[in-house]
Amino acid sequence: MFCRALRDEGLSVTPSEVVVALTAFQLIDTNDKQECCLSLRSILTTRVEDYPTFAELFEKFWQSRFAKLTEAEDYLEASVRTKPFDAAGKPRGLAYFLKHWNVSPSVEEGTVKVPGASDITSTGKKDFSSYSNEELQAISQLARRLVKRLAKNPSRRWKTVKSGPRIHLRQSLRRALRTGGELVDLLYKERKPKRTKLVVICDVSGSMDLYSRPLLQFIYGLQNSFARVETFVFSTALSRITGHLKSKTYDLALERLASRVNGWSGGTRIGASLATFNTEWLRRVDKRTIMIILSDGWDTGEPEQLAAALAQLKRRAARLIWLNPLLGSDKYQPLTRGMQAALPFIDVFAPAHDLASLRALEPHLAL
Repeated sequence: MFCRALRDEGLSVTPSEVVVALTAFQLIDTNDKQECCLSLRSILTTRVEDYPTFAELFEKFWQSRFAKLTEAEDYLEASVRTKPFDAAGKPRGLAYFLKHWNVSPSVEEGTVKVPGASDITSTGKKDFSSYSNEELQAISQLARRLVKRLAKNPSRRWKTVKSGPRIHLRQSLRRALRTGGELVDLLYKERKPKRTKLVVICDVSGSMDLYSRPLLQFIYGLQNSFARVETFVFSTALSRITGHLKSKTYDLALERLASRVNGWSGGTRIGASLATFNTEWLRRVDKRTIMIILSDGWDTGEPEQLAAALAQLKRRAARLIWLNPLLGSDKYQPLTRGMQAALPFIDVFAPAHDLASLRALEPHLAL
């Protein structure tokens, strides 16, 4: 019941982290209190601010370990070991976990408290971590509406049309040469739409489990409504998923991701992943490109590498946007080394934890 107690106190303990904790118990000396505490703390906490709460609950857990150990192991097995395999004993894979990302058979009904959760239950303010499968459809719809509005943003250049707000005098006079200088047919002009390009890089490491599916659903809506989108995901390594998301349904897109993308819910190496992007894909970025990075900023790599990669991106892109789901919490502060290294290079630092935060993204997507 230890993981449930952590969730009840507001810690973001995901199913994948429970699996890792269970595996760790099979590898460490369970009679060594310090070894157990440090091992579980490194797996089940994502913020330094969580350490005091973890220490208090661990002390209670340790004192009752002999009476509760069997019960705790049964709980862990019931909550995570029944999910990865189907009736035939075959692994279910990534698609199953993303489809059932917010389902936990052992957790009592109610919203799991996570950093950034909202107490308001309306669709606009409700935290993504508590969204049902039906509510997630609204995310794709929002993405499509944003794309339609972006497509209407005019550029400074004009194009010739049969009818429009202004007469294209030059083209009309040129056509008049065919009729001896008589202005028989008038041509018109209107502003060309801006051809903004988007490059989206989404963190799918273990600390982002509660938000990976909603944000991928948002990216799916962009990808299938806006032709000029390049999409990447990373945990410890970078993967391009642009082609995988171009599917008729989101479920089909998940199936393609499950079979072709590795490293889901792993560790986090933001700097190394962005450095890989700069080496292999930087040619896709120019002054008409908006870069969007979706991550909570927890990085196990060196902050200098992250800063160098972002500095290179900032020189190339028109705008660099960092969306952090944890920013939806009033108590959140970007104190991690990764976020501290990234902030000087970010043009827009905004939350991405509910529909309202995604709607607020619209002005930043227009150049």
